[in-house]
Amino acid sequence: MQTIGHFIGGKHVEGTSGRFADVFNPATGEVQAKVALATDAELDAAVANAAAAQPAWAATNPQRRARVMMKFVELLNRDMDKLAEALSREHGKTLPDAKGDVIRGLEVAEFCIGAPHLLKGEYTEGAGPGIDMYSMRQPLGVVAGITPFNFPAMIPMWKFCPALACGNAFILKPSERDPSVPIMLAELMIEAGLPAGLLNVVNGDKGAVDAILDHEVIQAVGFVGSTPIAQYVYSRATANGKRAQCFGGAKNHMIIMPDADMDQAADALIGAGYGAAGERCMAVSVAVPVGDATADALVAKLAPKIEALKVGPYTAGDDVDFGPLVTKEALTRVKGLVDQGVKEGADLVVDGRGFSMQGYEDGFFMGGCLFDKVTKDMDIYKTEIFGPVLSVVRAQTYEEALGLAMDHEYGNGTAIYTRDGDTARDFAARVNIGMVGINVPIPVPLAYHTFGGWKKSGFGDLNQHGPDGFKFYTRTKTVTARWPSGIKEGAEFSIPTMK
Repeated sequence: MQTIGHFIGGKHVEGTSGRFADVFNPATGEVQAKVALATDAELDAAVANAAAAQPAWAATNPQRRARVMMKFVELLNRDMDKLAEALSREHGKTLPDAKGDVIRGLEVAEFCIGAPHLLKGEYTEGAGPGIDMYSMRQPLGVVAGITPFNFPAMIPMWKFCPALACGNAFILKPSERDPSVPIMLAELMIEAGLPAGLLNVVNGDKGAVDAILDHEVIQAVGFVGSTPIAQYVYSRATANGKRAQCFGGAKNHMIIMPDADMDQAADALIGAGYGAAGERCMAVSVAVPVGDATADALVAKLAPKIEALKVGPYTAGDDVDFGPLVTKEALTRVKGLVDQGVKEGADLVVDGRGFSMQGYEDGFFMGGCLFDKVTKDMDIYKTEIFGPVLSVVRAQTYEEALGLAMDHEYGNGTAIYTRDGDTARDFAARVNIGMVGINVPIPVPLAYHTFGGWKKSGFGDLNQHGPDGFKFYTRTKTVTARWPSGIKEGAEFSIPTMK
């Protein structure tokens, strides 16, 4: 049985608490490893290690820090297959989807290569008599990230890449459900030239989370997970004087107008609703066709596509559409919500609850489910199911459809499928949701824009990655200077270079 510890000071460290969590292979239901759960003392040691290493890193010029990111990107590409296989083995994603997880994190590392430009301040010459003013962006010190199971490569990189590029040290507390890839990423950062101690990975449960939130040395915390925990992390972190950016749950609506291409809309819903078994905060879980004719046509196209989805382990090939849920508890919860939807009177058009795969009967698999005629008072509409379940909520008008998305407590992502530019433009302007797709089902911004939801999907003033990432991980210092005129003696005849 493999035992996974922590990664502190540039090396693997065994856990000392005597407490462990099981790491499952979701496809077989077997425990494949045990991960150590940290004590407060172990977290303290990681923070002390980071605090000792950070000042020299902050004093390293941004161009040299960017070169570490360049090498890291090269190593990610070199080890892509290895990372994807480890990710799929613990999470259950298909291999192509696991590679996508790594690539979307890699793209943020690529963006962070631009740190020398992004960290430039502002300058005013002659702000007063003989006075110049300028601003500097400086790192916070030691910062931390608490990341979820569903993107064990992407979201850690969304956090630590900009933090490190800004000159901070980083404490990563990944999900204990799939802890191998975060440690592999830390190993690659060391290989890329990051000094030891600047990226420490501490595995743990709620005790480790609370220790991070209360630690006086840690200056900022980034979190991704469910909304109740996001609210908890944000409240406790900010009460302790820390910066916090916390992203929570979602219930993403996709509106289908009568003029939309129904084949394109149906294909978009299949990929966005069932990819990664629906375990994505940007998954489309609610389809809102406008008009009964649109709804009837959409459901008629969706049902056979869902019934034909190929469900299986990542080892079954790249044509597998989605794999198992991450744990047995997750599977039980999703099936229970489907049961509840049936009790509430929704029409279960496709029922995937009874799916079983020969040879993998103990795996955490279920087939795709499709509900029709869901209403907004039902639990399956209010709750983030986080499984392969799509609900069709029929609207009679565009305004009714828009209102459904706007009135829901979550505001992570949304999309509209239409051929009409006026409708699309009105939707983008009015909807109170952080990320909007127009004929794009999963509108996750590219790395040079920012990712963030509204309402109960996001807590904090700044989003993840893009320019906001550099703002979050730095604070601004403004200098007012007056100097007597003078010319230094001496000359240098070699072309100036970075020293």
